[in-house]
Amino acid sequence: MTDELSRTFAALADPTRRAILARLTEGEATVTELAEPFAMSLPAISKHLKVLERAGLITRGQNAQWRPCRLDAAPLAEATDWLDRYRRFWDRRFDLLDTHLRRLQQKE
Repeated sequence: MTDELSRTFAALADPTRRAILARLTEGEATVTELAEPFAMSLPAISKHLKVLERAGLITRGQNAQWRPCRLDAAPLAEATDWLDRYRRFWDRRFDLLDTHLRRLQQKE
């Protein structure tokens, strides 16, 4: 079984899904509303929503005929934590490089 972090990154790998998440930061929306800016069918948008839902990035309400989608940012926090470890690693590496370059300049 795929872990949550892999599902999150797989869902974020598609620009349509990222755009859908960006739209949901403004508030809940229906499938029709989410589909408006895209040149694709409602079933195609629904497939993207299913990927986002399986990754835990959105939830779908049950309100009679209206099933609003909502952003659930919790999986993004885990992805951010994972990425931050590598950002800190590269920050340290760049600091070491900066120190090394300054020493070289001082020798000149």
